[in-house]
Amino acid sequence: MLQREMVLIIDFGSQYTQLIARRVREANVYCEIRPCFQEIPEEIKPHLKGIILSGGPNSVYAEGAPTIDPSIFDLGIPVLGICYGMQLITHLLGGEVEPAEHREFGRAVIHTIKSSPLFKKFAVAGTETVWMSHGDRVKTLPEGFHPIAESANSPYAMIASEDGRIVGVQFHPEVAHTDHGSAFIQGFLFDMCGCTADWTMDNFIDEQVKAIKAQVGDDHVILGLSGGVDSTVVAALMDRAIGSQCTAIFVDNGLMRYREAEEVCAFFETYGDINFVHVDASERFLGELAGVAEPEKKRKIIGRVFIEVFEDEAAKIKNARWLAQGTLYPDVIESVSPNGGPAVTIKSHHNVGGLPDFMKLKLIEPLRELFKDEVRLMGYELGLPKERVDRHPFPGPGLAVRVLGAVDKERCDRLRLADRIFIDELRASGHYDHIWQAYAALLPVKTVGVMGDERTYENATVLRAVTSTDGMTADWYHMPYDLLAKISNRIINEVRGINRVAYDISSKPPATIEWE
Repeated sequence: MLQREMVLIIDFGSQYTQLIARRVREANVYCEIRPCFQEIPEEIKPHLKGIILSGGPNSVYAEGAPTIDPSIFDLGIPVLGICYGMQLITHLLGGEVEPAEHREFGRAVIHTIKSSPLFKKFAVAGTETVWMSHGDRVKTLPEGFHPIAESANSPYAMIASEDGRIVGVQFHPEVAHTDHGSAFIQGFLFDMCGCTADWTMDNFIDEQVKAIKAQVGDDHVILGLSGGVDSTVVAALMDRAIGSQCTAIFVDNGLMRYREAEEVCAFFETYGDINFVHVDASERFLGELAGVAEPEKKRKIIGRVFIEVFEDEAAKIKNARWLAQGTLYPDVIESVSPNGGPAVTIKSHHNVGGLPDFMKLKLIEPLRELFKDEVRLMGYELGLPKERVDRHPFPGPGLAVRVLGAVDKERCDRLRLADRIFIDELRASGHYDHIWQAYAALLPVKTVGVMGDERTYENATVLRAVTSTDGMTADWYHMPYDLLAKISNRIINEVRGINRVAYDISSKPPATIEWE
């Protein structure tokens, strides 16, 4: 394990846990998230500078509510409890939590009533607007604790132990709706924990290069290269770490965007010291997908065939022992339950699901702890060009999850043309770089239209564009009407078989970014 100072975030199932991690990392402090049911590994305890207990949807007094070993309070390091985390501190240390007479959801104003190191840059005027989201509240404090801030509905909006080492807050400093919330978290990191802000992308790259070299030794690594941002960054990282010991295999699954296969080959055939292999497996993938309409089945098939292709290629490469993937942190947390309760999988990801039992290659996932914007930053630090780094995310299963329903070459080709028109117009109008992800999807329905005074009965397509920072939440992009009209007109006139265009104005949640 890499030896560096860190803050541990213990997750109790809050929808905001990942935001806590982002705020910590934005302050150049390394952090990790661990579910509450996992014990803290002994090997990381000497490097812990602080612990943050996340919020959560449960009541601490309910039977079976998520909890932790109270011994963490004896580690001698600062602890910050947020919402459920504060209530759990109270509950475990002898205080009392009860249902609130007036639940608080939304903005509230807190008033400081006692000094705290957290107030150096936060609530310096004695008041602060914060974001509340709770139905319970602290009724009585544990022995040795006192309030340091209050709100109209929460007399214990902030509490602290007498030595100031343990602090609880009823609000959520990690969300943007809390004014100066980042300053509050930085107060915890630097004024309470004494962190040194030494976690930078340069340092992270150096650590990963050393870790990859140590892990791989003299073995050979096969990289699953899609040509998207994640796998491209992994390729650059592998090139720096082990060079020709890595073979990047680009599998053309027939589900790529317009001319994307040609672009990937043109870039990587001359890139660095890594080996590049192009495998055209489009007929194999499309054959396996024939007649399959259920989204999860499509994902599983693609994941299986993807690995089978790699198994075939690995047999040709001497000493191949490892498979490198561009798995990101959001991939992992969307595929498993974060709090140890019954898992509610939103969807499987090709990087974290669908792998057959007979896969013989061991995994290397150097981006597994990173958010998308951090991956882009790594790409720039590794010297990749802007056009490779700033590309919109593209799902691993490709057009299979954008051609809704059964997939075949004709439908994929039709969608490729519509999607190309959409993206070209976004680039030409200057909107592309303001959008997290944009694409066209082909709907599994036909609609009546009129073209050239004749009745048509053809396909409908939907355009999707969202803004986001990490893909965990997203808002629909407010596209100018005249631009939408131009895109719609071009698609209907230039793509045979499409006679209707819609625009998706759903946010995530409740919708997901992809339609399948």
